[in-house]
Amino acid sequence: MRAAVCTKGEFRVEDLPTPVPGPGQVLVSVTRCGICGSDLHARTHCDDMADLAAATGYDHFMRSDQAIVMGHEFTGEIVEYGPGTRRRWKTGTPVVAMPILRTGRQPELTGLSANAPGGYAEHVLVQEPMTFEVPNGLSPDHAALTEPMAVGWHAVRKSRITKGQTAFVIGCGPIGLAVISMLKAAGVRTVVASDFSPRRRELASACGADVVVDPGTESPWAATPKPSRITGASDILNLGFDAMERLRRIPGLPWWQVFRLLHTLDRGPSGPVVFECVGVPGVIDQILTAAPPMTRVVVVGVCMQQDAFQPATAINKEIELRFVLGYDPGEFRDTLHMLADGKVDPSPLLTGTVGLEGIATAFSTLASPDHHAKILVDPRSDRTAP
Repeated sequence: MRAAVCTKGEFRVEDLPTPVPGPGQVLVSVTRCGICGSDLHARTHCDDMADLAAATGYDHFMRSDQAIVMGHEFTGEIVEYGPGTRRRWKTGTPVVAMPILRTGRQPELTGLSANAPGGYAEHVLVQEPMTFEVPNGLSPDHAALTEPMAVGWHAVRKSRITKGQTAFVIGCGPIGLAVISMLKAAGVRTVVASDFSPRRRELASACGADVVVDPGTESPWAATPKPSRITGASDILNLGFDAMERLRRIPGLPWWQVFRLLHTLDRGPSGPVVFECVGVPGVIDQILTAAPPMTRVVVVGVCMQQDAFQPATAINKEIELRFVLGYDPGEFRDTLHMLADGKVDPSPLLTGTVGLEGIATAFSTLASPDHHAKILVDPRSDRTAP
């Protein structure tokens, strides 16, 4: 099979042996594979990423001196089953799969490990239990976006945002756009998106953002149509005074039980929910400094450098800081069906397609935010530029 192989940051198209599915695995003919922001980082910073992965318990992340077939946002068609599979689908059935293989008890990240070649190739191996049939005739272009959109859905679900809370999305690259799309699919009524790039602001509007801000000229916190009534520490303290004055007016009321009920239901005053989708040092600190009290900050952007912020700022405002990664099988499956059922339209993210010979050019193009969001790879196309 033909595949784009990356070594020391350089791509070359080679003829490789077609993978043979092992126990529990399925061979899939790739129809589309998306280029992810993590691929851009891994191409040039994979050794640092491998060190971080090893420190957290995964020591098979790709290294720069290895020959790696990247690509983990893929869709394709069933070709061949390995031993021990249930053979759930007929040959030619379109599928998507979570990008992870397992040999024994050892998981491997597809497209990010030498032991699990990815979707920048004509064929890829998938694990049958982690594979899902593409429903409703969903196109390969849209099916390939299941993986990045699932990242967005996981972030939204873990945020515990309610429909009435204001969402701020800081950074409108592909993951920020996925978060915006999933927030609107979840029924969140007010989404404020912020990005320096005019092109990304345009795409944010297309994905459903209600307010789009250039942070170079306007503060996103001032742009919301629903300003927070809690703007400082004094407001937080006055909430307690106001609540107690009202509750004490009711004779015989065990007012402490009201507080206990609110604690049990996780109810009470709350600020907006902020999704940090930039992944650049300093952004978290900027958000903690500028965001209203009682904000929940969900960190989705992957920052590869050390970062610093003032904990006392977050403490004084009682800001919750939460980090998210990936998705689970249920979220992946639900995302696929949201796409197939028309509940989410991923088309604004799609800005170009290349063949295997055009991957290097696509990577260079994606280094600038001014033109493209998501470029897909069609392994059988001869396109060399998106």
